[in-house]
Amino acid sequence: MPEAVKAEKQRLSSRLRDNIERLNGDLGVKKSFDMICRELHYGGKDLALYFIDGFAKDDIMNRIMEHLAALGDQELTGDVLKKMLETEIGYLEVERVDNLDDLKAAVLSGPLVFVIDGETTAIAIDARTYPARGPAEPDLERVVRGSRDGFTETLIFNTALTRRRVRDQGLRMEYARVGKRSKTDICIAYIEDIANHDLVELIRNKLDEITIDGLPMAEKTIEEVVFGHHWNPYPLVRYTERPDVAAVHLLEGHVLVYVDTSPSVMITPTTFFHHVQHAEEFRQKPIIGAYVRWLRFIAILFSILLSPLWLAQSMNPEYMPQMFHFALPDKSLALALVWQLLIAEFGLGLLRMAAVHTPTPLGAALGLVAAMMIGSVAIEVGFFTNEAVLFTSIAAIGTFATPSYELSLANQLVRLALIAITGIFGFWGFVVGVVLWIVLLVRTHSLNTSYLWPLLPFNGKALLHVVFRPPANWAAKRPSFLKTQDKTRR
Repeated sequence: MPEAVKAEKQRLSSRLRDNIERLNGDLGVKKSFDMICRELHYGGKDLALYFIDGFAKDDIMNRIMEHLAALGDQELTGDVLKKMLETEIGYLEVERVDNLDDLKAAVLSGPLVFVIDGETTAIAIDARTYPARGPAEPDLERVVRGSRDGFTETLIFNTALTRRRVRDQGLRMEYARVGKRSKTDICIAYIEDIANHDLVELIRNKLDEITIDGLPMAEKTIEEVVFGHHWNPYPLVRYTERPDVAAVHLLEGHVLVYVDTSPSVMITPTTFFHHVQHAEEFRQKPIIGAYVRWLRFIAILFSILLSPLWLAQSMNPEYMPQMFHFALPDKSLALALVWQLLIAEFGLGLLRMAAVHTPTPLGAALGLVAAMMIGSVAIEVGFFTNEAVLFTSIAAIGTFATPSYELSLANQLVRLALIAITGIFGFWGFVVGVVLWIVLLVRTHSLNTSYLWPLLPFNGKALLHVVFRPPANWAAKRPSFLKTQDKTRR
């Protein structure tokens, strides 16, 4: 079919009845109770108003209707569109729509759409409202001191929360729509005179290449489609529900992706060390922030290496320093140590899953059952050694201390793999497993960015800022791996 003919068929007809028949059939006006078409006659003109019940703001819609109803019989003559847009519709967010596909997408997104007899252009009024909760503090990123607002499931709320913190004239919020059927609203946010334009263009092109029907899981679907690496457990983007964290990364030169219906914002690109930092470190004095950061680093290392290292040295006591021999199991059980650790890890996974699905009032009861009725009894009957339970518990605490939920799950999988390979091959299996883990991190890239930057490639000053939380006025340069246009913060 020639493109010109195809494009012509997508345009509105000048006959209102033709447009109504086409749109009613495509939108299922009489099949869906919430899809409304009102046929109206104002100012001597026939109009059709399309909207979804539940999205339209009733007070705004009623005011517009009351004003149009007061028009005389011949007041909508001549250039009807100009009169409607400039005189009769006293609302700020109004635009023209001259394409049937865009018109249907606008109606399904929530705006009111007027189709006018004799006109091939419709009028879309963005007087919509979505069911939304308040911007409460996110559960995963709590701080002792600091703001208590967090992103919600409404795109426009989230962009407003960001603009409240970054009042820069260069902040850009590019709108796009992804998903053939879901037509999900997304936003690409960056500061124009800071962000690398090649990075922005790369993300823009990757989003344009998405051809799936919809984004039912919002930003997670985008991550899987855009970034790939499905068998690498480590997260290639960072998620945040805090507007202040999003603002910090915008000022560094990152590009953010907002997705409607999701309270999480994607930060791209990110490295391993972005996932081990937390806003709490920057809400305290630098020396306290550095102390908290080091505690977190140690906890993360324990969550990965402690259990398999203890297993390796228990299987080969000659490799354990004499001062730590007290940690060796003092009795042998029918169940091998490797199976004790694997079963304990399986139990921890079940507890984590149960905690998600357990109502909050019953959470304390769940912990009591896990600690007293399962853990203690399992030790008393000889199912587990005390040492196996101890080191598994320390690893679990390290997992919960990891600020990134995605990183904590990835580290848990690595820990399971290290326990398994150590149980099969002993101490040298543990060594080989650690080397393979490091190789995995070295070979991982996020949007052409090394995952271990600033360790690889080495950047001394940047690594110092990762290891020690620097004062705010010491961070004079933006991260070099972002290749920003404006490289200085001053």
